[in-house]
Amino acid sequence: MKRQRKSVTIYDVAQAAGVSVSTVSRVLNGKADVSEDTLQQVQKVIKELGFVSSLAARGMRSHRTNVLGLIMPDVESLYSFAVLRGVNQAIAQLHYDLIVYTSGDSFHNDSAEKEAYFVSLLNGNVVDGAIVVAPVAANFTTTAPLVIIDPNNLSPECPAVIATNQVGAMQAMQYLTDLGHRRIGFITGRLDLVSANRRLQGYKDGLAAAGIPLDEQLIQIGDYSISSAVAPTRNLLALPDPPTAIFASNDMSAIGVYRAAEEAGLRIPEDLSVIGFDNLHDSVYLNPALTTIDQFISEMGSIAVDMVVQLIKGEALPKHIHKMPTQLVIRKSCRPI
Repeated sequence: MKRQRKSVTIYDVAQAAGVSVSTVSRVLNGKADVSEDTLQQVQKVIKELGFVSSLAARGMRSHRTNVLGLIMPDVESLYSFAVLRGVNQAIAQLHYDLIVYTSGDSFHNDSAEKEAYFVSLLNGNVVDGAIVVAPVAANFTTTAPLVIIDPNNLSPECPAVIATNQVGAMQAMQYLTDLGHRRIGFITGRLDLVSANRRLQGYKDGLAAAGIPLDEQLIQIGDYSISSAVAPTRNLLALPDPPTAIFASNDMSAIGVYRAAEEAGLRIPEDLSVIGFDNLHDSVYLNPALTTIDQFISEMGSIAVDMVVQLIKGEALPKHIHKMPTQLVIRKSCRPI
């Protein structure tokens, strides 16, 4: 059996490069008082030996690990992937590594406890700061910098990035009512989340603005997933006076609406108009391409990175909550009646 080779240490790097351990340490920590020739020599040896400075050792030397934590409910969802894309783009410009923690399922009842556990696990030890994406928990206890994307609290204690959910829902409703729709169904998101309730309120406000009475039968409960939107869509289409349009609270739910409409033999948009919320990457590839509300998810990820790095550096944020404006994206899934 082949024996595993001994781990390369900072002393091995120093010996091979012909410099002191303190010089290698200055190179690892990005100090400016190292000549260009020495810098290149040490970096060459580091690469040849495959040396990786441990997070613990890095933290002891500089009180920084140069690592950010990203806590999200599910890395498989298109929403989480969009956030991750934005985070990745931002850290590519910085000297930071990334650790991702996930509960593996957006719908576990213990999500709040897991989120709190991950924050405490990473807090000021493994990472310099962390980002929590769409948490179920409303608040966190932390001493390290923490930024939340889509907080589950109207007045979050931690700095946050959030879309204008209510305004975005009103934009969707105005578009549908301007097309002449009066019977508009709505499929909610998870009603234990602030974002879902703000979008529901935007739906109601949009009806009121158009002078359309609220019909509770047209509101169906979902949970932001594809599967949870299929049965609610069937319920809406089975009404004696079914809707001519359905506003799905996110693009994943809109995909569920498409499936139920196809099952019922309905064409989109000829028989049923559909609008979503998120502008996920795949929404343009639906047939027909989905009209939706863009909340610029990837940009939210990039902004959250910028915010947490500012906090790590001890800089003041220009604003505690960054509100991301929403924008209507018109494609092919809606038509006038």
